[in-house]
Amino acid sequence: ILPNKMQKAALNNLAALVNENAKRALVVSATGTGKTYLGAFAVREYQPKKFLYLVHREQIAKKSLESFYKVIGGKREDYGLLTGNKHDFNKKYLFGTIQTLSQDKVLAELEPKEFDYILIDEAHRVAAPTYQKILEHFTPKFLLGMTATPERMDKQNIYEVFDYHLAYEIRLKDALNEQMLTPFHYVGVEDYTVGDEIITETSKLKDLVAEKRVEYVLKQLDYYGYCGKKAKGLVFCSRQEEARKLAELFTQAGYRAQALTNEDSQKKRVEVTKKLENGGLEYIFTVDLFNEGIDIPSLNQIVMLRNTQSSIIFIQQLGRGLRKFPGKDYVTVIDFLGNYKNNYLIPIALNGDKSRDKDQVVRESKLPQVIDVSTINFTEVASQRILDSLEKIKLDSMRELKKSYEDLKAKLGHAPLLYDFYQYGTTAPTVFAKNHLLAHYGDFLKKMGENVELTDYQSSVLSFVTKELLFGKRPHELLLLESYLGKEKISEASYLQLLEGKNCYVNDAVLESVDKVLSLEFFDVKQGKTTKKEQYGNVPLVEKRGKYYLFSSQLLQALSDNQQFKDLFNDVIKTGLALSKEYNSNQQFTLYKQYDRKDVCRLLNWPKDVSAPMYGYRVGEKETPIFITYQKDSKKKRNARYHNTLENGHSLRWYTRTPRHIDSDEVKRLLNTKDMKLHLFVKQSDAAGKEFYYLGTAAIQKDSVKEEKIGLKQKCTVGMNLILRHPLNQAIYDLLFS
Repeated sequence: ILPNKMQKAALNNLAALVNENAKRALVVSATGTGKTYLGAFAVREYQPKKFLYLVHREQIAKKSLESFYKVIGGKREDYGLLTGNKHDFNKKYLFGTIQTLSQDKVLAELEPKEFDYILIDEAHRVAAPTYQKILEHFTPKFLLGMTATPERMDKQNIYEVFDYHLAYEIRLKDALNEQMLTPFHYVGVEDYTVGDEIITETSKLKDLVAEKRVEYVLKQLDYYGYCGKKAKGLVFCSRQEEARKLAELFTQAGYRAQALTNEDSQKKRVEVTKKLENGGLEYIFTVDLFNEGIDIPSLNQIVMLRNTQSSIIFIQQLGRGLRKFPGKDYVTVIDFLGNYKNNYLIPIALNGDKSRDKDQVVRESKLPQVIDVSTINFTEVASQRILDSLEKIKLDSMRELKKSYEDLKAKLGHAPLLYDFYQYGTTAPTVFAKNHLLAHYGDFLKKMGENVELTDYQSSVLSFVTKELLFGKRPHELLLLESYLGKEKISEASYLQLLEGKNCYVNDAVLESVDKVLSLEFFDVKQGKTTKKEQYGNVPLVEKRGKYYLFSSQLLQALSDNQQFKDLFNDVIKTGLALSKEYNSNQQFTLYKQYDRKDVCRLLNWPKDVSAPMYGYRVGEKETPIFITYQKDSKKKRNARYHNTLENGHSLRWYTRTPRHIDSDEVKRLLNTKDMKLHLFVKQSDAAGKEFYYLGTAAIQKDSVKEEKIGLKQKCTVGMNLILRHPLNQAIYDLLFS
């Protein structure tokens, strides 16, 4: 047995930690990626005098003993168990259960230095008192923890227990991309509905086991199928009575099934599992019993008939079917979505999405997703149920952000910065920037109890770079600020060379725009009693003098005086440049990326932010941005106003504001300006927020231009067909227009 790619990398990292005299380490590895064999390889390399493997179930301890023996070999009598009535204290390789080892009389038989290597499987459990009792008793030379889900719902810090030494991490999405697991085909379907009654968390048992629901479920299972000639399915239910009754009803319908709950003995669990593997059963019904530890590699169907309680549990249950098995090319996952409040967690869990970015979750809910050859699809009704639940939850609330912050801080062992969130693929840094309760990330750190001392000016500067530049939609300003650090000025020639080296588009208009943004002139527009320029400190960050760009003396002084400010300032720049890689820096706008009206004003190099009075469009000298909300949320608005229609994926009917005529100055400029470039931005509805998807440039179909009367008052407008230069791909069409 040879290590796979993941195991080799983890073994190298573990060896390095051992060489550095580290005493503890944690491996995070998705279910089915070979954690047990990895542990065996690591122990074989370490060559301990005496070794302890600790787990929470006897069945797993016995199975792990066999795996270790295959890898390490040696004398069979060197391997023993510390479970139930089996107390093989003198064996070299000992495999024990937490229930047995935590007993006082058992611990009394073992010296604190009895084992020089201890491995804890399912290490996310170590915060429990029984585990802590054992850890306090023993002082091994090396302690290794292994888990697929280090995140805890009880807020215990697992990373701290292992000295923040994360030796290796491979999550579900990575494991699928590396083809270490069996691919899955997930489909989210709507649960059975009787009239207006949809299954919910509070549904009565009689509704969960109703004959019509059973017929409906069986019909879906048959329709979506499984790999192979015979079903071997695991069904997760919401409660034990439901599991038992549904197993009975399935059997009556000709699908042999049996329920297993935590009330059943270990012996019965083994018997029922073997019956499924041997073809004596087609389905096992359970509640949470199979979340972890117990494996049935031959499973070809996972059925979810319960509310998703958490992303952690969802992934644990999904993982039951992902172990590779001869002849199993894929596993079918059928999830029945009722009217559950936690439905929004499903696309988040499936995609490993911790961004808390609502737009991203909407895309994941509406569009088919692919991970290597695994697929994720939702029926239309199921998708709508996810979107409905998403509307009721605030993913970026301070409560949610605090939880994300504490999780990452627990993992790192120190307060994370924005770049840490970016690097570790957790909450998107832009979510902090969009939060109206936060001026900048330093403000958030103060709310989290961190000691952050900033002057009003420093806070204003951080607010500017965070709210205006962090998103990375144009890297030019960020690159100029980054090039300054440690200097007082940079020549225009050096800056141009820097931009060209980063493949950024450059012309006089862009350079002038960068000038106006960093001098804050772009923001010198009244917003109520003040201007954005005043809110951002009213002092230019950078001024252009002749052929040089100069940092303002006030900013230089602030960077010199306050290390906290300097760290936070650098963090925004570093994170913004990382985010800018998602955009094509060689052009103004990136196709199918999102922009709000202010972004568009800046990227069109306009001297001022005129986004507030822009509304649907603004006819410029050579460029005109057009913003279309395809579906009006209000029925009154829909009936009274514009009827935008898309035909053939590239022709969009559009209307000017009212009242307008063919000979109106604005319309004449739009139609007659030579080489007028129209930029088209579309969002599906007002509920989608302030940002629009960029659909590229468009041309006016001249013979489609005509005056039309619209609305209840029959005001005059000019309608025309806009022909997209880039016909829409299917994904963006489905997202915006279906």
